[in-house]
Amino acid sequence: MFIYHNFTLGPWVYLALHGTYGILWLLKDQLSPDKQWEQEVSIPQMIFIFLIVSLYWVAPFILISSGTVPPIPLIAVAISLNIFGVFLHFASDTQKFYTLKYQPGLITEGFFARCRNTNYLGEILIYTSFALLTQHWLPFLILGGFFTFIFLPNMRKKDQSLSRYSEFDDYKNNSGFLFPGF
Repeated sequence: MFIYHNFTLGPWVYLALHGTYGILWLLKDQLSPDKQWEQEVSIPQMIFIFLIVSLYWVAPFILISSGTVPPIPLIAVAISLNIFGVFLHFASDTQKFYTLKYQPGLITEGFFARCRNTNYLGEILIYTSFALLTQHWLPFLILGGFFTFIFLPNMRKKDQSLSRYSEFDDYKNNSGFLFPGF
């Protein structure tokens, strides 16, 4: 914002949404950590992960450097999607953490009763809200890449892992893969 002297509403909203998301993510990680983030990685893997995650900065760069000002109704939609996404992502991750801590097995209640990947749906809504603010196609393309090459394989891997439970087939038939009922 300082480099481009862009202190319009869009960058401030983006900063508030993404900044708050980052702080909440760190807080959630302290209260209900995800085992997937506790795995050791090699230096080449670390560099690769850094490069992939750095793609998240394309949206704010485009928003700030282009000087475009998102219309207020679009900002309202982005904020709503972001809040809903943060809620789904963190609340379902927290449910998963505490349920598995005290009762290991297949989670078929709460957030996971009708949708097997509520946390991923939340993340998709969060990053859709960021992409909306830019009013540019590239953040949507990057989000599509994340969905196709990271989220979708992880969701399929999760289903494969959960299939070891005898009640999984019933659960799968009564819950959506990403959206409730689909």
